[in-house]
Amino acid sequence: MEVPTTQKAAVKQAANGICGHEGAGTVVAVGSNVKDFWQIGNRAGIKWVTSICHRCEFCTNGQDECACPKQQNSGQYCVTDGRYATKIPDGVKDEEAGPIMCGGVTAYVACKRSNVRPGQWVVIPGAGGGLGHFGIQYAKHMGMRVIAIDGGDTKRDLYFTTCADITSKVLKTTQYGAHGILVFPSTNAAYESAPHLLRPGGTMVCMGIPKNTNFVVGATPALLCVKKLNVVGSITGTLKEVEEALDFTARGLVHPVLTYGGLEDLDRLCADMRAGKLVGRAVIKVAS
Repeated sequence: MEVPTTQKAAVKQAANGICGHEGAGTVVAVGSNVKDFWQIGNRAGIKWVTSICHRCEFCTNGQDECACPKQQNSGQYCVTDGRYATKIPDGVKDEEAGPIMCGGVTAYVACKRSNVRPGQWVVIPGAGGGLGHFGIQYAKHMGMRVIAIDGGDTKRDLYFTTCADITSKVLKTTQYGAHGILVFPSTNAAYESAPHLLRPGGTMVCMGIPKNTNFVVGATPALLCVKKLNVVGSITGTLKEVEEALDFTARGLVHPVLTYGGLEDLDRLCADMRAGKLVGRAVIKVAS
């Protein structure tokens, strides 16, 4: 293991979400400049973005630090920037904290970026998936009224089957369309239907990345203009937003739905994830 330098801390990860960038474990070594913040034995979360420069405009504006060009990725046994690791609050298990480091905070930030206010409608396609099941819970506890959509045969929350059926039922429920939609699935179909589910002035938050890289937002410019729709992109979250997302779990409000496995189950769980068979999030127990 690499010995941590002045700004770093070494974390022995107990659990890591698939695909390996959602870690949580125990601090085992601390650099000299972060000893005031970290002590050996503290529990730490390792995010997809594990380090930033703390100096560029994206780091200092308090909103966009994930765009820092000097960010890094993490490994199974991680020496990480001690200034950017996240303390796991009491009452949150390692296997719960890990998936929140990326999937959970991504869903939480999507809810924030939708600008949907308490009492307003938000549509969440892919509701039974790794991000969608987080999105439902965060949206609910932020006061939003949730319409959940999922087409997976193994998912319990199966609501609609065709684009036309989705549109008619959402419009019937909301009268004019939803105030926001969180597009978690990486499918063209999800993007094709999304703009039609929104009311005028609604917001479409884009997170899923389809294989067809030429696909944009699923709507003609005329529809975007006439309905005055807002289209925003979103990915992961800042250090502060990770802490906010964890707090929902610490307060007993948001509970990750988890499928557990060991390293020997990694190939099988990855195959299930690719096939859309997983409900919630998969977590690998890395160490005891």
